[in-house]
Formats: sequence, C-alpha cells, structure tokens
Amino acid sequence: MFKKFYNKSIELASNKRSNFYLAIVSFIESSFFPIPPDVMVVPMVLAKKESYLRIFLIATVFSVLGGIFGYLIGYLFIDLAMHVIEFYNYENKVLKLKMDLSQGGGMIIWLGTLFLAGFTPLPYKVFTITSGLIAFDIIAFTIISLISRGLRFYFVSVLTAKFGEKFVKLIEQKGAVWSSIIGIIIICIISIFYFAFIK
Repeated sequence: MFKKFYNKSIELASNKRSNFYLAIVSFIESSFFPIPPDVMVVPMVLAKKESYLRIFLIATVFSVLGGIFGYLIGYLFIDLAMHVIEFYNYENKVLKLKMDLSQGGGMIIWLGTLFLAGFTPLPYKVFTITSGLIAFDIIAFTIISLISRGLRFYFVSVLTAKFGEKFVKLIEQKGAVWSSIIGIIIICIISIFYFAFIK
C-alpha cells in the first residue's frame, strides 16, 4: 500500500497541476497520509529549479494548515485520533506524555519533540493529533510547526536546486540520519539561548 502511494506521489509531481497536488499531499500528510511531501518536492524542484521558492512555500503553508487540521482531529474527535496514533504504535508515548503534562512537566520536552517531528522523518501527523489530544497551546503549536516544516522544506528545496541529483542520492541514503542530527543541533542551540538569555 505504501509503495502504491509513493509511486502515485511521484507521478503527481510531473503533472501539469503539480502545485495543486503538492498542496493536497502536504495538507493530508500532516494528519493521516503516510507519504511525506518531500517525495513530490524533490522531483518538482529538479524539473523547475527556478521555482524552488514557490514549491517550498506551497509545501510549508499547506503542511502547517494540515497540521492544524490534525490538531483539531485530536481535540474534537478523540476516537478517530487514537486510531491514527495506534496505527503508528505511539499510544503508550501519548499516554505517558499526558501524564507528564498533568503533573506540570514535559512542556519544554514536547516543544522539542514537536519541532523534531516537523523537521525529521518522524510521523508528524501523530504529533499534530497528539497536540490536540493534550490541548497543547495552539499558537505555540502553529509557530513551532511553521518553523520546523519551513526549515525542512526550505533545506530540501534549496539543496535540491543547488546540487541536483547529488543531493537526491544523499537524502535517499542518509537523509533520515542527517535531518535528525541537524534537528537536534538546532534544538540544542535554541535551548542554550533560552536558558542563557531569556529564562
């Protein structure tokens, strides 16, 4: 099933209405669809390198809107939300998170986790829905989603436009590892700044 969705997404990337289909895939991936928008972003940028900023913006904006939709699923439709979370085997983590937050902890950890989910190959949809389930602050949720999704799609778009097939081969082989490392480094820098200059 995943292979079928993957192939279909690549096929849509070459369609003359690819921008429209990218918006749809970016939106639904943030709430339930299993294939990430990168599968369309990369071939679209390779085909139209001069349009990399437009492609990045479409993926970012509609992914964040889809994330808000996922949040509302978690907030308003608990049974449906749990079905999605159980599909990805994250139910125990969600229950533990709810317990930590109810005891007054875990908020900073959740911010970091949400950022990593938006930036790395973690199933972002699970975390958008979970944010609704735990009634996480929706403004903070939207800001973190915009930053993490924006950085992810910007890097993918810019580096694909600049390095072409070389970058494509790199992300196919080591993309998950490098995105996780960069995401953790960004969180560490933000945390150091927060505790040194703000708190």
